[in-house]
Amino acid sequence: MKPFTNHSGIALPLLTDNLNTDVIIPSREMKRVSKVGLANGLFANIRYSDGNRKPDPEFLLNHPNYCAASILILGRNAGCGSSREHAVWALADYGFKVVVAESFASIFYNNCVANGVLPITLDRPLIEAITEWVRMNPTSHHLSVNLEKCTLDTTDNSFDFVISPLARRMLLNGLAPIDLTLEDKGLIDRFIADDMRRRQWLYRISD
Repeated sequence: MKPFTNHSGIALPLLTDNLNTDVIIPSREMKRVSKVGLANGLFANIRYSDGNRKPDPEFLLNHPNYCAASILILGRNAGCGSSREHAVWALADYGFKVVVAESFASIFYNNCVANGVLPITLDRPLIEAITEWVRMNPTSHHLSVNLEKCTLDTTDNSFDFVISPLARRMLLNGLAPIDLTLEDKGLIDRFIADDMRRRQWLYRISD
């Protein structure tokens, strides 16, 4: 996983409450276990107007001003519903690096961190003000995020956000959950060696 330090890009201001993972990527789009190749299925039910992948012009991501968005702005309870990790995989595969929301479903939040996507929680009035600013000129009103300073910046304002020390460390250092476990590999190896001496019968392989 690539380390996340800072990012600047176009924001997609959906500002949708209770956007669930079935909307982010419908189950029929999850035909692979790889994290690559899911971008086409992102928001499939609302992004396309028919079964032939014809873009729906009413959906904001299909607008020329937003099609290169890398920051997603949502409302409260973002990523609720199914715990499918494919939702974050699809967002990352499309190119989203940051999700800003009033609140997150806990599993979706943790899946973001585990896959290098920064989840930022802000109060609703701030999100609405940022959304209004972005919509004024989406191609030039980029948002900038600095994880080291824990700030989200517009041209004229800077907003602080709070993230847990563990989530921040994982993102800054590009650590997936398995990487955290491997940091204690020496301790794990010593435990196994000691356990094999104490309980040899448990490790005995039958002929």
